[in-house]
Amino acid sequence: MICFVGMLFSCGGDDDICESGEGTPRMKVAFKDVVSGKAKTLDSLYIAVDYGSGKVQLGKTEKTDSRLIPLRVDDSPYTDVYFRLADKGAESHVRINYTTKATYVSPGCGIKKTYENLNSQLIQPNPVQKIEAGQNQIENEDKTNLFLIF
Repeated sequence: MICFVGMLFSCGGDDDICESGEGTPRMKVAFKDVVSGKAKTLDSLYIAVDYGSGKVQLGKTEKTDSRLIPLRVDDSPYTDVYFRLADKGAESHVRINYTTKATYVSPGCGIKKTYENLNSQLIQPNPVQKIEAGQNQIENEDKTNLFLIF
């Protein structure tokens, strides 16, 4: 009986939940000022992402200097991201192109996607004026992958 109770408590260890950052990383976007080229904090930012079935609003952030954005995890070679500074304001459209690599992590986490060969296109330029490339691969969420210049 003691062995049976011990087995019940030992089942379902760390592999049941993916909580140590082993999942698919998000893309880090930071902001710069068009005149000075220095880092910029935005008063408000609205982001929407098209994951293949239309735009999904990621919500509003205030007083932000960077934002983590989840990219598509299907086999699409790009993700379309939309940026606004006001709720009903003009919207910039940025397409992020990449190649993906899948790696098995654990039963709880499943497959982790990493993104390589990142390059971005500014399709609709208002309010974002320009874009600047950062780290061209996403293995974790530490380094900035894209700079938006406002």
